[in-house]
Amino acid sequence: MHVATAQNQPILPLYDGPAPNSRPSKVREVVEKQPSGSIRVSNVTEPTFTVFRPAQPNGTAIIICPGGGYARLAMDHEGYDVARRLNDWGITAFVLKYRLPNAESQLDKATAPLLDAQQALRLVRQRSREYGLNPARIGFMGFSAGGHLAATAGTAHRMVPGNPAGTFSAPSAVPDFLVLLYPVISFSDSLAHLGSRTNLLGEHPTVAQIRLYSADEQVTTQTPPVFLVHAQDDEVVKVQNSLRFYEACLHHRVPAEMHLYPKGGHGFGMHNATTQDVWMDRLHNWLTAGGWLR
Repeated sequence: MHVATAQNQPILPLYDGPAPNSRPSKVREVVEKQPSGSIRVSNVTEPTFTVFRPAQPNGTAIIICPGGGYARLAMDHEGYDVARRLNDWGITAFVLKYRLPNAESQLDKATAPLLDAQQALRLVRQRSREYGLNPARIGFMGFSAGGHLAATAGTAHRMVPGNPAGTFSAPSAVPDFLVLLYPVISFSDSLAHLGSRTNLLGEHPTVAQIRLYSADEQVTTQTPPVFLVHAQDDEVVKVQNSLRFYEACLHHRVPAEMHLYPKGGHGFGMHNATTQDVWMDRLHNWLTAGGWLR
């Protein structure tokens, strides 16, 4: 298996050969450095994850899904930076560079991100001994559209993309907990981040597609515990997305903790400059209480 390095960390491909649900194309990945120095990646057709290993692993792992509206990935402040902080807590972090929907390179552009998320989880579990992990302590963290992907992986794990309805995925594709930051949750007309919905499902999704990819409508008693963070003044992804997911968790008796801030807007990553409260501290407390920082 080929191994490259970026940010001084190993980068591993998700698949030994061509990714499923893909076809040859001329699409090429684009890496852009913003004036702020942040990194944005678009046209992802070859999925990978970047491995961040702590000096003293405590057995817990988190797979991080950066956001970007299913059009690009904010790899640093919603990926690499967060991974390093998690390393400080003894958590092994994997930053997922998942395929972005593209009709030219994918047979069904709606399914590629979820396929990659499920494959990433399987790989981490398969290699848990190598990384010093407990295979029953592996969670997903997602920001914005990456939050939609993480929530979908946590609620639609019975759905195997590309397979007939009713086909069940293996338990190895089910995360043990979810951490969702200003997540896209609902694809309903009133709440959807339309850019994310259009990029994933196209201009005219069916009612069935909208429901299937609205994570609040897929919550069951089998959904793993959830930690949510959102700002009330978020004008990109409405705070009602998190509220809907939290209410669905309450209805199905899924343990959930939610932190809402009056201000902060969208895309603040680890640092909401409008408050002295640090949501990462709240996350540390939640992970400790749940036994994931033993």
